[in-house]
Amino acid sequence: MDQYQIILIILGAAIFSVALMPRISAKTGISYSVFYVVTGFILYLLFPHFLPDPLPYNNESLTLHLTELIVIISLMGTGIKIDRKFSFRSWSSPLKLVAFTMLMCIGAAAAIGHYFLDLSLASALLLGAVLAPTDPVLASDVQVGPPNDGLKSETQFSLTSEAGLNDGVAFPFTWLAITVGVMFSGQDGSLLKWFAWDVIYRIAAGVVIGIIAGRGIGILLFRISKKYEILRTRDGLVAIAVTLLVYGMTEMIHGYGFIAVFICAITLRHFEKDHHYHDKLHSFTDQIERLLVCLLLIIFGGALAMGILRPVTWRILLFSIIFLLVVRPVFGWLALSTAKMKNRERLAIGFFGIRGMGSIFYLAFAFIKFDFDHKDELWAIVSLTILFSILIHGLTATPVMAYLRKEE
Repeated sequence: MDQYQIILIILGAAIFSVALMPRISAKTGISYSVFYVVTGFILYLLFPHFLPDPLPYNNESLTLHLTELIVIISLMGTGIKIDRKFSFRSWSSPLKLVAFTMLMCIGAAAAIGHYFLDLSLASALLLGAVLAPTDPVLASDVQVGPPNDGLKSETQFSLTSEAGLNDGVAFPFTWLAITVGVMFSGQDGSLLKWFAWDVIYRIAAGVVIGIIAGRGIGILLFRISKKYEILRTRDGLVAIAVTLLVYGMTEMIHGYGFIAVFICAITLRHFEKDHHYHDKLHSFTDQIERLLVCLLLIIFGGALAMGILRPVTWRILLFSIIFLLVVRPVFGWLALSTAKMKNRERLAIGFFGIRGMGSIFYLAFAFIKFDFDHKDELWAIVSLTILFSILIHGLTATPVMAYLRKEE
């Protein structure tokens, strides 16, 4: 059998399944992420020598850029489907989740990693940073629907906007882990420089570029194009073009591209908010996102089959369970304890702290920037936590969200 032909067949079948999977997931009540991980696991057991190496530590650069691509496309799609205009009051729930829950999860994961898993301080901080952000990619089952669909609950809004915000806000803590590793290795590193550059400047640059780009693209698409027909377009492909342009420009000036893309999407979404073109932009990003998710989850399933979990011990197993079922839910619930919502909504928001591709991106990024200790253990911990998240949240998202809708 020829490797190239096998890959073509698998790609064709996977892409075809992308079109069918939303309906299958709706019918079975099981998230499509579960199906793709299982498929990848089986495929790599059957054809281990005919498929690309799925282990991320053997392909760190490829892993970094593939996960980076899917996260930024997902962030664009996430921003476009949020109908609620930004204000500190109306966005208080996701802001509390980012300001309190995410920081507490970083601290708790780092502390448990250092004192219970015996990781070095830098590696423990990295563990907290990479597991802190909830995932905009794998959380579609608990997020809001397309623009202006009128079916957006407070639970869905909170989970959607949190996933959009914290994927960028977690970045400074990955840099903190890198800075601490550099300092402990005797190289030149400074916490003051980290705060000024990696926290203040890079976040500010991301926000500013995102707002300017969102406004500028909105003016071009909805105002200038009315006057000049040659500039008029209604292709959904524009969403991907905007994503890449904004991300690339922001990263070029060393800002956080994740933040810029999400802010740009929110700004663009509320420029001519009721225009039907937003539906096309969202629809196209959604299709591209599902295609990339399909391929990456198959590769992730292959990594599980090829032994990425070999370093797992009972302590690592316990850590992943505690982090998903205790740490995140408790801190999520506490953050929203004063919010005007029902207790079951607080519990649902706390429970659905889904982990995914963002964590893989941050880990690959950090390993390229600095030679951390315990690399194999960190890959195993993060992969096991993502696997548990896919299984636990993938099997419960549909029935829980249906229950919450019934109770509204």
